[in-house]
Order: sequence, then structure tokens, then C-alpha cells
Amino acid sequence: MIKKMLVLLALLVPMLEHAAAQIVFNSPDGKIAVKLSANKGKVFYEIFNGKNPVVLPSVLGLSTSKGDFYENMKIVSTAVTKGEKIQYKLTSGKKSSVTSIQNTGTLKLVNAQQQPLIITFRLSNDAVAFKYSLPGKSLETITINEEKTEYRLPANTLSWLQPMQEAKSGWEQSNPAYEEHYRQSVKIADIPDSVKRGWVYPALLKEGNNWLAITEAGIDGTYCATRLISHPGDSKFTVGFPDPREIYTGRGYLPTGKMPFSSPWRVIALGSLKTVMESTAGTDFSPKVAVSNTAFIKPGKASWSWIMSKDDYIVYDEQKKYIDFAAAMHWEYCLIDADWDRKIGYEKIKELADYARSKNVGILLWYNSAGDWNTVKYTPKNLLLTKESRRKEFSRIHDMGIKGVKIDFFGGDGQSVMQYYVDILQDAAKYELMVNFHGATLPRGWARTYPHLMTTEAVRGFENVSFQQAEADREAEICATVPFARNLFDPMDYTPMNLYKINNKIKRKTTSAFELALSVVFLSGIQHYAESPEGMSHVPENVQQFLRVLPAKWDDVKFIDGYPGKYLVLARKSGNKWYIAGINSDSAEKTVQFSTLPFGKKSTVIANGDGQLGFHTETGKTSGVQKIVMPQQGGFVMVIE
Repeated sequence: MIKKMLVLLALLVPMLEHAAAQIVFNSPDGKIAVKLSANKGKVFYEIFNGKNPVVLPSVLGLSTSKGDFYENMKIVSTAVTKGEKIQYKLTSGKKSSVTSIQNTGTLKLVNAQQQPLIITFRLSNDAVAFKYSLPGKSLETITINEEKTEYRLPANTLSWLQPMQEAKSGWEQSNPAYEEHYRQSVKIADIPDSVKRGWVYPALLKEGNNWLAITEAGIDGTYCATRLISHPGDSKFTVGFPDPREIYTGRGYLPTGKMPFSSPWRVIALGSLKTVMESTAGTDFSPKVAVSNTAFIKPGKASWSWIMSKDDYIVYDEQKKYIDFAAAMHWEYCLIDADWDRKIGYEKIKELADYARSKNVGILLWYNSAGDWNTVKYTPKNLLLTKESRRKEFSRIHDMGIKGVKIDFFGGDGQSVMQYYVDILQDAAKYELMVNFHGATLPRGWARTYPHLMTTEAVRGFENVSFQQAEADREAEICATVPFARNLFDPMDYTPMNLYKINNKIKRKTTSAFELALSVVFLSGIQHYAESPEGMSHVPENVQQFLRVLPAKWDDVKFIDGYPGKYLVLARKSGNKWYIAGINSDSAEKTVQFSTLPFGKKSTVIANGDGQLGFHTETGKTSGVQKIVMPQQGGFVMVIE
């Protein structure tokens, strides 16, 4: 049994005018080390994986309204706690039950005015996290003006990064929404200086055999969401704050709160690609569940008319058809999208909810986050802005039998917007409503704290494929990238899986087997599928049956093979079955070879058949050498029991 051990080392150190001895914090298995040092009044950290430096000496510190905690810093003491066991459940994640053993190292410092700053490091066997805490005078208000945090990396480090969108840009001034393409495999020293707004989390990085994924976790509404700022010609990132325009109107964008005050966790998952892909670091450092009643939270699959028939068909008859579609597919939900209040109305929505309930289908409703941070006209809007109005609306639809809400077009990453997200989540839980954020920020580990947050968009999703041929041409690339980055720790509403055809103007380039594999590859507490009843009628019955019984929640994950942006093979477990899925985004076929023996005895493979839309199914015994050839932009699924 791992025993908890507290070692307190009082280190009375003179003002750090010169380099001081290193302080070292280690992971439970001893393989990861954080080394802290000081030079000329500044504090630096570096991270090692074994003997390999993965983060070079990087500055720590803050600039605040109460003083500078960056220069002229003095170390007062350190403390170490070893072997703490963190255990929790996930409703929508890569594992249903998580155990993380963590060591904690705490560094207490004072600035020139003798004001205290505490930096806490937590190390697991696959991650390092740290945060700042300002004890200060109780209940005094403090604002963080700038975070000085650096991530300095070896110059040859490769990166997979999505650029942050400019505030107030895009359709109806609705950006940022985390919906850009990724820059693939770029050396960080070669990142162009044209991207001034920074890069979104998680940032995926590779140096030699070491992989890193940088993100943040534990935003509670007092802090803004941050992004990484690159420095052309210099192999480092710094933590950046949002554009001042990214606010809930009339409120602030900088982190502001009462002392004692803490930052979110800065999280770095590291190790082999397999280690990072199987890591739960993005939720390991998030706060515990903040919802007392979780009985209403039920993961599932959903039909959704808008993705295929768009705005004009948010009408009663079309929605009833999609309810029937969900029932026929044994899917748990049907999402009714924008303008339902004007085109259908509350009374008829209640009628649809009653009809859906008779078919064992729950209704989800769309809302505009409103506010004047964008010019989107879709309704319902202006109903969620205040606690009184929001609770009145949530109470109304709860009484109508509605199971969840999709809330769209938020105002960015400023502190006041993050508080708005938290307020919505808290009130939705009170009225037993599951939540899906769209046109939104990365959820940053909220799925642990608020398990009724089933999914969030924050991705260049399938709707873009349905708009432009150029996006359809690049679908396979982004689908083979986001499992390594955007969907690594947080649920993602890409709205995948079009098995037949999109429309007469857009031609999908991926095979239908590729699309089917996305139902396993992508993680989302509620998976909204991009297929119509008419399209599904062209799909073989065995494939339809696969989708009827496909689990909505996963117990475990195993990374088998892959490379970001190129291809991926992974396995997800539910109960006593394993579901293995593979996708290939390349323009050439890809052969993968792996053992299926560890997963069970009997296997069924659904792979590419004749032409783009065809399927081929094989059943048999598992093998020590399973060889599968994926054609260009092709894929497969395999069920093993």
C-alpha cells in the first residue's frame, strides 16, 4: 500500500541574487522530475523524463494588482507530500473509473515587499501540473494582470497546434470558437510570427521519443481561459490572456477574485505517444464533482436534423421524423436545433417531447447564449443571461420533459465569460438538464467537475464539411488529428459519421468505413450523428445493428498505433467487449498489424468494401498477428469479446 508521507523542509534562503541549489520534486515512479532553481531573483523550473530534458529552464511568476511576483523573489520553504491516491468517475471520458497516484511539491516564496506566493507542483507517472496561489489578506480583491509562465522547449521540438481565432471575427462576429485547422508537425522555432493571438489547448509536442500535451484545468469562473503565445525565433511558449473584447458585456476579462486566490492548473502530460494518448491528466487535476444529484445524467447517441436539412426544416414534421429515426436506431436522444421556439413553439415542443418519451427518446433543445457579444439572430435568445431568467426557462423546459440543452455562440475566453459558463452549469444541474456548449471554449476538465456537461464543440466539426467542398477535402486530416489534441482529455461534439452522402453539392472524400470508425474514435457524452433516415436506409443492416448496440460510455482505452494527422488505431472497452477502430487520412493505403489476443477470443471486423460507400464484414477468432489494410481515407471497426 502506498502510504502518505509528509516531509517539511524549512529552507531559509537568502535573497536570490545568484544561482541557488536545485530543488527536485519526483513522480511516484521516480521517472519524471521537476527541478527548480533561481537566478537573479527569478524562479525557474525544468522537467525531465528519465535523463531527457523535455521542458528546459522556464520562468515562473505573476504580475498582479497587489504587486509583482516575478522578480526579486525569495524562497522561504518547500514541502513534499508523497503517494496521494486520487480516484474519481467520468461520465464522458476515455475511462469510467480513474486512479491517479500523485506526489505534491510546494514552493513558498516572498517578493520584495514580503508578500507571499505559493507554487504547487503535482506529479503523477504521466503528467506534471502546477498552479499559483496568493494567500494575501483575506477577502481583498486581486487582479492578475499578466502570467509570466514559460514553456521553453528544445529547438527541434515538433508541434501540432490550432491557432486562436480573432475576437469578433467570423460569421456574425461569433469567434473565437476554436474552429481552425491544425498546423501540422511544425518546429516550434519555425512557427511564423503571423499568428499573434496564440494557440489553443491542448498543444501536442514531440521531441525525440518524448511526447507532451500542454493544457490547463480547474477554471472556476474567477480566472480567464488562457492560450499559448509563441515567440518566433525562440523555442518557447508563454501563457497569454484573452483579447479584452472577449467578455460578458460590461464585465471583465482579466482574472479577478478575493484572496486567497489561485490560478488554474498548468498541465503537461508526457511520455511515449501511447502514454499521452491513454492519459487522463486533463481531468486528474480538475476539482471534484460539484453536482450532488447525478441520476439524471445519461450518456447516449442522438439524431439531429439540422446537420443534413439545415434551418428550413426545424419544423414539427421533420423533428417527429428524426424522433422516429432515433427510436428505430435505439438512440437515446433527438436534438431540435435553432429557431424551434418560432417555427414549432413551446406547446408543440411539449407534444414532441411526450411523443419522444413514448418511443424511449429524450429531447434536447438549442439556445442562443445571447448577449451583444455577437450578432447572431437565431432564437431562443436573451433567456439565459441572468440567473432569474435562466432558472425560469430551465424550470419551464424541465417540466416539459426536456432532457438537455445545446447552448451556442459564446463570447470568448475572458473571466466573465468563464463565470457565465459555470453559472449555466450550476443552474442546469439544479433543473436536471444535461448541457452541450457550442461556438464555445475548450471545457478544460469540466467533465469531471460538472458531469452533466456531456460535450462541447470547440472543433472544426462536420458542419464545415457540409458547407464547403474544400472542407470535405480535408475532413480525414482533421479527424486524424483531433484525437491526439482537442479530444485528448475533453468530450468533443464534432457531430461525426455520415455513412451515405451529404448533399448534391458536397462530395465526401472519406469512405463510409472511415466514417463508421469515428463513432468509436471520437469521445462525446452525447454523440450527435451526421446522418439522415434516408441516408441510413442505404446502410447494410449489420452496420445499423452495430450502431444500435454501440456503447455510449467507455470503461477503458488502449492506444495501438498511430501518428497525429496521419492515422490512428485505438481500442475502447465497454463491459466485457473491446471496440477497436482505425482511420487513415493519407492519400496512400496504410497497413496496420497488431495482436488482438489481449482483447478476447472472437472478433467481428467491419471494413471497407466495394467503392467508397461499401462495407465488408468478417468474423473469426482473434490472432497474434491481425493485419488490416486501410485504403486512402479509409477505416475499420472491430468488436472483440
